[in-house]
Amino acid sequence: MVILSGVFIAMATTGAERASNDDNWPAWRGPSGNGVAVKGDPPITWSESENIKWKVELSGGSDSTPIIWRNKIFIQTAIATEEDTEAKVPTATPGGREIFTPTPTVRYKFNVVCLDRETGNTLWERTAREAIPHEGHHPSSSFASYSPVTDGNHLWVSFGSRGLHCYDLDGVHKWSTDLVEMLTFRAFGEGSSPALAGDAVIVVADHEGDSKIFAFNKNTGELIWQRDRDEPSSWATPFPLKVGDTYQVITSASNFVRSYDVATGDIVWRCAGLTLGAIPSPVVGFGKVYCMTGYKDPRLLAIELGRTGDLSDSDAIAWKLEKGTPYVPSPLLYGDKIYFTQNIRAALSCYDARTGKPFYERQRLEGLKQIYASPLGAAGRIYIADRKGTTIVIKASDTFEVLATNTLDDVFDASPVAVGDELYLKGEAYLYCIAKQ
Repeated sequence: MVILSGVFIAMATTGAERASNDDNWPAWRGPSGNGVAVKGDPPITWSESENIKWKVELSGGSDSTPIIWRNKIFIQTAIATEEDTEAKVPTATPGGREIFTPTPTVRYKFNVVCLDRETGNTLWERTAREAIPHEGHHPSSSFASYSPVTDGNHLWVSFGSRGLHCYDLDGVHKWSTDLVEMLTFRAFGEGSSPALAGDAVIVVADHEGDSKIFAFNKNTGELIWQRDRDEPSSWATPFPLKVGDTYQVITSASNFVRSYDVATGDIVWRCAGLTLGAIPSPVVGFGKVYCMTGYKDPRLLAIELGRTGDLSDSDAIAWKLEKGTPYVPSPLLYGDKIYFTQNIRAALSCYDARTGKPFYERQRLEGLKQIYASPLGAAGRIYIADRKGTTIVIKASDTFEVLATNTLDDVFDASPVAVGDELYLKGEAYLYCIAKQ
């Protein structure tokens, strides 16, 4: 939380909710939204034969980063069923786009899975929607790249083109609503997770068609408002926060970073300056929001909060960069430092979050290859996993120091999660619970 020019800024929760959130991992980037396990203290070293509490095989394709509430783990999957021989395969590319994969003819079950934290056993599994996807996805992606979000009572799960769904934590279905059928850039796939802001569930659907942002009543599923967005495909998850007595939600995208009034859907402010392919989610602290893109032209904007109107090229941009920013992973805001990797390369930068002063830039992470997973901060350490099964642990400091390098028999695109003394790594095939044994 931050005081900025007399304006109180915090995550969009009450004080009691924040305390409860800190003991859990309720959303894609954790209790603070910044990638930090506030009370986490997981192991530093592990292997297939060391500090593995349990390891469970998961069915279906999924890049979903788990969320955790008390004794339950929630994850999304997409399970291929039978080939539909009567499926009509389009003769033209959807939207006239160049695409990576053909349109599927296989029916998928879009599932929500709840696991027991102690054992890894499945407590319940529900099929939110069953359908043949209208387009494919990038070979390195899946049809379940989203993370759920919870307030400790209910669970909200977006499958994008397959709708938004609400369950209680025992798996009882409460409501579902359709969104839009998305046509993503080159059919790369979908993946912006929902966010909670007070009593609203916020969903962003930026694609090559008519992009929109929605606010739904979290209890009933009733549409509160929707707004058109002049944006191409983006994958960043929105960041909810409270400014004074007003809930706002910040969206990162190629044309503009925008902050919406959650009650009305009005744009409070906007700021240009990012580039194509907005995948990293924003992080917030020190009276600023930090937004990045790194697909081709790297960009970072540190934008002061508490402003209104068009902030493009104004003094509201406290500092910015045009080098070394991530393509896929989101940044980590930990303590007074912001950490991020370069594109999808194994190179890490660390800056003073207040001033933009570099502590180190594009430091090679020896032993790591391509990185899709976002970094985790816990107990003064940073955990970074790569796509070959290796996770490096470094000291959270203004100097670069490797504490350990650990390898498992899986591929990690989902991001590391920590709750208490346990670390969770969701791989292509397995979910690992890592704890001192």
